[in-house]
Amino acid sequence: MDASPSPAAAPSTPGHGPAPGASAAPGHRPAPDGSQPPSGPPPVPGNLPAPGPPAGQPGPFPPVFPPAPVPASRLRRIAAPAGVMAGVLGAFALVGSVDPNEPGHYPVCPLLRLTGVYCPGCGGLRSAYAFAHGDLGTAFDSNAPAVIGYGIFAVVWVLWMVRAAAGKPARFAPRPVHWWAIGAVLLIFTVVRNLPFGSALAP
Repeated sequence: MDASPSPAAAPSTPGHGPAPGASAAPGHRPAPDGSQPPSGPPPVPGNLPAPGPPAGQPGPFPPVFPPAPVPASRLRRIAAPAGVMAGVLGAFALVGSVDPNEPGHYPVCPLLRLTGVYCPGCGGLRSAYAFAHGDLGTAFDSNAPAVIGYGIFAVVWVLWMVRAAAGKPARFAPRPVHWWAIGAVLLIFTVVRNLPFGSALAP
């Protein structure tokens, strides 16, 4: 019985390929110069990185930081205050063209009709009519708080327009104490104009 090792089990000589007849491991082939390929399992196609877009081109996903919003044009920023002023001027034009001193054009104040008491708004249309025609004295005599309100509105509107044109938000937030103060002034005005010594404030 021959005790020599079989050709498959014969050791390979250092620096040379496998022994004749020995089969290479699956997935490995000796290089032409006889060197061994690197050991380890062959790469699995599923572990390869997914092909991405070419360099310099955007990928399928949105950027991490979205682009900054495009600021609105100056014409769009001043559209709101300009629209409000157009509405106010239209109202003054209507009142200025129809004289409230002539009966039959506007409804009578229900409080004045039922009780004979002047409310804080009585004389407001006549004040607006005189103001539209440039007669500030008559406008103040008809309804003094209305004329003061015209001035406050003008100041607030100018500030609103300037801030809107500069792209800054208009922040006008009266506190509750301001509303209470306005209500107290109107209440005092209403009481005084209905008393004999305050007849100058009556319309």
